[in-house]
Amino acid sequence: MLEAQFNVQIRTNSSEMIVDGETGDVNRAERVLSQLSAMMNEGYKLGKGDVKTAAQLISQDEGVALSDYFAKGAARTSGKRQVMPKSVNQRRYLEAIEQRDIVFGIGPAGTGKTYLAMAQAVAYLLAKRVSRIILARPAVEAGEKLGFLPGDLQEKVNPYLRPLYDALYDMLDIERADRLLERGTIEVAPIAFMRGRTLNDAFVILDEAQNTTSEQMKMFLTRLGFGSKAVITGDITQIDLPSGRTSGLIEAMKVVGNIEGIEFVKFDEKDVVRHQLVQQIVKAYDAYGSGSRQ
Repeated sequence: MLEAQFNVQIRTNSSEMIVDGETGDVNRAERVLSQLSAMMNEGYKLGKGDVKTAAQLISQDEGVALSDYFAKGAARTSGKRQVMPKSVNQRRYLEAIEQRDIVFGIGPAGTGKTYLAMAQAVAYLLAKRVSRIILARPAVEAGEKLGFLPGDLQEKVNPYLRPLYDALYDMLDIERADRLLERGTIEVAPIAFMRGRTLNDAFVILDEAQNTTSEQMKMFLTRLGFGSKAVITGDITQIDLPSGRTSGLIEAMKVVGNIEGIEFVKFDEKDVVRHQLVQQIVKAYDAYGSGSRQ
């Protein structure tokens, strides 16, 4: 893994590990090895993918302290599970959520905006730092009114909220998650159902915020009560609102961007986390597309 990432060769000589290659590449590989070795000496157990994540972090920032990511930066969502940042911006995002009451995470799909926010929300709930979690999304595909869809409310909104349920079940075992949902400790709902409420002692996440209207975004931001945190996530390049409607997320970036206590964290393609096979598939299709156009 390190050899491919940094274009070096690693060999052992008795008790030593020797890295051969260009000076800059060797230095980066040695930083990974020395920091991971120090962490293991302090009792840290390397998990699946940790070496790859460490290599990516060092590639982005050679001065990074890996222990800040693998130990201090983790959000514990259950007794056995930890969710760790895998990029510099993901680390900044978790720090912002810890330090600010309102945080915006803006960037492309696959950067962990929603997943990390939900991991932090579950960690807060389990640590009794909040008493409930509220997950909201604009159901823009259904015109938000949902009136023309058959079935009861849950049947109507589930297709649009399913990604939030999927992430939740990845954080908690199914039985525990279902109990919390049944009690209302965790609530998943379209943003329209938050109107007129004041949310105290809650961790509130608004996903797909680029598809909120100006009115919906203002309504959401003014629901925040005492002892609460709000995280708003979205991708401003993927707006599905009807033509002529202003995205509440884009407007909020201009209106509240300078308010103390609110932080914006922006992600880019370097933060996209994909399965290794998916990365190879995407590269293969990109190469095929480039070849077919020539």
